[in-house]
Amino acid sequence: MKKGKTSKLNVFDNAKCFYGTVDSKELKSIYIVIQSWIEPRKEVNNWDRVAGNLKRQIQHNLIECVDSLTFHKNSIVDLDLRTSGIQLNKRSFMNLEITLFMKNEYEDFKSPILRDKIKKIVSSLYTDELYNSPYFSLSKTKTKKV
Repeated sequence: MKKGKTSKLNVFDNAKCFYGTVDSKELKSIYIVIQSWIEPRKEVNNWDRVAGNLKRQIQHNLIECVDSLTFHKNSIVDLDLRTSGIQLNKRSFMNLEITLFMKNEYEDFKSPILRDKIKKIVSSLYTDELYNSPYFSLSKTKTKKV
């Protein structure tokens, strides 16, 4: 019997975003996924450091924007970005997965209240850390539209 569910969030023009759970019957955790193609804006000597700093900024942003009545403070942030292949005028795939742990069990995974809280978190992360990054720009597709 399948218990996992996902729900799309069509909030951004240049990133795919959705949230889901492994077990919708006993809702203990929720994962949020933001996927995009990134293109460097400038040359950087150490992309590992840039990716590490981005992950740390996301973790700090989560502490501030997550509703402490709904979610626990601890979370898991997995930033998948192959830093060895990043170069100017070439897009690289980025996958950001965040796992949040629930304090209270919601009856419905697709509850409007829960969805709004997740949208608030995603919007904060996207605008503060990803979209306004001085290091790269985002795109929904790998190829550039002519």
